[in-house]
Amino acid sequence: MSEKTTVIYNDTCPICSREVDGYKRLTAQDATIGYHGLSACDLARFGLTPDQAARRFHVVKGGQLLSGMPAFAALWQDIPRLRWLARVVRAPIIRPAVGALYDHVAAPILYKMHKRRQRRAG
Repeated sequence: MSEKTTVIYNDTCPICSREVDGYKRLTAQDATIGYHGLSACDLARFGLTPDQAARRFHVVKGGQLLSGMPAFAALWQDIPRLRWLARVVRAPIIRPAVGALYDHVAAPILYKMHKRRQRRAG
């Protein structure tokens, strides 16, 4: 793996943080994958606003900004133990279903939880 993969995630979300912590453990020895939580990241450098970054999971790979399931698949492709999962979610029959589930169920729920945490924080 020669190109740098940059993960941009909502580190204020307990669910997102837990998932990304698992990826960090799996890639602890891999210097080609960097992780940036939206709370301490210069998002403008990636062309994102804080709200855009909070709405979806993002990965920059090969200079391209990916979001949603394509971003997960790009990251999983770089993690040997999860490469199989990248192949599964990219399969023509499965890709539309997992994309729709992420886009219309998971991401909106996580974003609503994020907005609720922001309102409670003041």
